[in-house]
Amino acid sequence: MSASPVKPSAQPSAQPSAKPTVTEREARQVAEAAREQGWRKPSFAKELFLGRFRLDLIHPHPLPPTEDARRGEEFLAALRDFCETKIDAARIEREARIPDEVVNGLKELGALGMKIDTKYGGLGLTQVYYNKALALVGSANPALGALLSAHQSIGVPQPLKLFGTQEQKDEFLPRCARTDISAFLLTEPDVGSDPARLATSAVPDGDDYVLDGVKLWTTNGVVADLLVVMARVPKSEGHKGGITAFVVETASEGVTVEHRNAFMGLRGLENGVTRFHQVRVPAANRIGPEGAGLKIALTTLNTGRLSLPAMCVGAGKWCLKIAREWSAVREQWGKPVALHEAVGAKISFIAATTFALEAVLDLSSQMADENRNDIRIEAALAKLYGSEMAWLMADELVQIRGGRGFETAESLAARGERAVPAEQVLRDLRINRIFEGSTEIMHLLIAREAVDAHLTVAGDLIDPDKSLSDKAKAGANAGVFYAKWLPKLVTGAGQLPRSYAEFKHEVDLSPHLRYVERSARKLARSTFYAMSRWQGRMETKQGFLGRIVDIGAELFAMSAACVRAELLRAQGENGREAYQLADAFCRQARVRVEELFGRLWTNTDDVDRAVVKGVLAGTYTWLEEGVVDLSGEGPWIADATPGPAKQENVHRPIR
Repeated sequence: MSASPVKPSAQPSAQPSAKPTVTEREARQVAEAAREQGWRKPSFAKELFLGRFRLDLIHPHPLPPTEDARRGEEFLAALRDFCETKIDAARIEREARIPDEVVNGLKELGALGMKIDTKYGGLGLTQVYYNKALALVGSANPALGALLSAHQSIGVPQPLKLFGTQEQKDEFLPRCARTDISAFLLTEPDVGSDPARLATSAVPDGDDYVLDGVKLWTTNGVVADLLVVMARVPKSEGHKGGITAFVVETASEGVTVEHRNAFMGLRGLENGVTRFHQVRVPAANRIGPEGAGLKIALTTLNTGRLSLPAMCVGAGKWCLKIAREWSAVREQWGKPVALHEAVGAKISFIAATTFALEAVLDLSSQMADENRNDIRIEAALAKLYGSEMAWLMADELVQIRGGRGFETAESLAARGERAVPAEQVLRDLRINRIFEGSTEIMHLLIAREAVDAHLTVAGDLIDPDKSLSDKAKAGANAGVFYAKWLPKLVTGAGQLPRSYAEFKHEVDLSPHLRYVERSARKLARSTFYAMSRWQGRMETKQGFLGRIVDIGAELFAMSAACVRAELLRAQGENGREAYQLADAFCRQARVRVEELFGRLWTNTDDVDRAVVKGVLAGTYTWLEEGVVDLSGEGPWIADATPGPAKQENVHRPIR
């Protein structure tokens, strides 16, 4: 159903509200209400944070059905041919725009409908093959990967698949599968990861809602035909109100794309600023009930976040290829630079980490397809770990390439050398540490899920607003829980020398799995000690929580790497080499884990807080002297007051 045109005589029943003013506690309550509360299915990562190494949940490694794999491989073959023959990555970088013919070619290939069911005209690929496709097309050009991912992972198709009515699916999914590009609009100029302050309003008016507001960083927004818009519905008679999701036609009267943003990387990205002024949206276009918008967004992201590590895996594979080819040719002091230990260590890191990232991605994706496990933590860990490690791999590649790594591909080609876009890959990858939840936000999100069991039994005990009777009851419940839980953290399979013997072959991976088991128990004990020490202040210890999450991410990656190596060995596909890479990765990861464990209790967090207070108070402004500030004039945050557009509409649908 399309949005109806503006009715000149109609007036919304209420005026758009001003930006909400919320306290920190209120903001937390909004976020808490939006998260999925229960755990109806097992979760490997959740158990890991609780000190229970449930290898049985991921081993033997799950596999896609034969027919799904056949269809997936057929599409990958067609997509590879398209990427190699139809995509001019240098042109996209040079012109900062994806040619329309490339987008239309992807439409004809069915790439817009990779995740959409075949009954709606899509390809119906599994999560595993969808992610393989994103890794492939993202290696051809990351902006193209971002376009396809934003369209399907968080745009209209995924929320409708999970929460849409049958009428909405029938109306919009066939369009999304073949012709219409979609976008997801949550962020505002003054609202990022704190949606409680969302200002865009959707005022009920008869059978419609009237939208007013401004959205920022709308990936695909410049070229999108359909939008998923998060807006606040005011509470009124007959309306529960709250943040609500809508499907909006970009061609509707009152929708204006005011600006196409430009970035340090992803130069072909069609990302903009979108204004809504008195935009009428039929109630039939509302996704789910009023107030369910954030829950819909978070649930959509549970698997949607896997698209970013997919493209990080693709980048890692490319970095490894270039590092191998270049370091074998480039000689210093009589031998290839790869044979110098300082460079060789970087190549080993890239190879081992790429293997582990692909292991994490494929395992998480297959678990998503099987739907036997709750993968909300696994997907978040994959996004966090993939984005951080891919950035490090690209940075190491630039270092291996030396001056040529810093030089643009165009410049290299102009002087007769191979056009290797190492510096571009570094720029393109940088956004992944911010996209779909910054690293800092991911730390907090994962930490909240990781301590969920503790808060369930002891939450009232550390809540300052609870009564003494509530605290007493919580204390009793906590006592029962910890009396059973803590003794199990003392010993385990990780202390038995023959545990996980099925992973012992020419290369022995069983010691690494024993290490994971021991470290999981240590991690759980550390979390308990911290909660005992800080209680209600635990949520403010973001440095500590971030390290807890990073340890969990490393342990998850080690587990996935070992399980994938055993799968490849059993299948007879480079099994010995996979074991070697898994062993190298686990050894590298163990060094990082030990450092993180040490930094849990020995760190500069207190000193850092004191310095920050001094910086904000202006104590160190003398340190800023002696430079020229090249920043321009203007406010730090653009004005997003609702109202009619004052700029030209740069919306550019692709047909």
